[in-house]
Amino acid sequence: MNGTNVLIVSKGHDFDHNAFLAMFDGMGGVTATLVQQPAAQVLLRPDNAGVYDAVLFYDMSGIPGIGLLHDGANDTGVPPEGYRAGIEALLDRGTGLVLLNHATVSWPLWPLWRKITGSSFMLQAGELDGAEVPGSGYRGGHGPHPNPTLRLVPQCEHPVLEGLENGFEITDEIYLKTSGFENGVTPLLRGDYDFKAENFTPPPLAPPDEQAAWNHPPGSDLIVWANRAGSSPVVASDVGDSPAAFDNPGFRRLLGNALRWVSSQEARNWARDGNDKNT
Repeated sequence: MNGTNVLIVSKGHDFDHNAFLAMFDGMGGVTATLVQQPAAQVLLRPDNAGVYDAVLFYDMSGIPGIGLLHDGANDTGVPPEGYRAGIEALLDRGTGLVLLNHATVSWPLWPLWRKITGSSFMLQAGELDGAEVPGSGYRGGHGPHPNPTLRLVPQCEHPVLEGLENGFEITDEIYLKTSGFENGVTPLLRGDYDFKAENFTPPPLAPPDEQAAWNHPPGSDLIVWANRAGSSPVVASDVGDSPAAFDNPGFRRLLGNALRWVSSQEARNWARDGNDKNT
């Protein structure tokens, strides 16, 4: 098969479909198919998913307490058994994964999803890697703080950053996360912004008393990173929420680079080499 065949998984979060899909028009070498939950769970079964070189997750499907029960998650925060098996098979196969914005917290109570994303984003206070941490803040979306404008600064030479060596400016939603997760991932882009609590909205799913007393230490400025999950290369990005991001040439370049890289043999070798060293 020529080019990169990408499955896009969506639903559970409002977005401008036309602006989002326009990113893939003319994206050299990429053929994208969008499917919503729960139909995505059928296409990601092991006997169906082999036709896809990469999966782009843009869903927010399994978060308990906000009524997103269309996918069979039953308000548990974890996906149904069949879907878990499908994701595990992707990791065994080495299928490339890209996660944008809210998709990093799509299944907040499923430990494997946390390992896939590598993110430290917390919807409310709780335990992360054996330590108690506060809920993460966010800026943008429907909160009182509008989307900020910030410059994303490259941290290394990497195929995902090809053509973005000088960074780029973007206006979009961002998160206030604890910084410990950086030790387990490869930093790609940092945001030139003041990541402190007063610039962010408290975590929306936290109880009212927790929101009222919410505080967070200065957080990580890491916006885009690469990760290994099983045999799969992963790229995760906090930005990617709004038409302002979808229309941004720098973000479009970033996304196209990420999809092509996670689909490459080079990236699969990188993921598998790292996995071998950790066994």
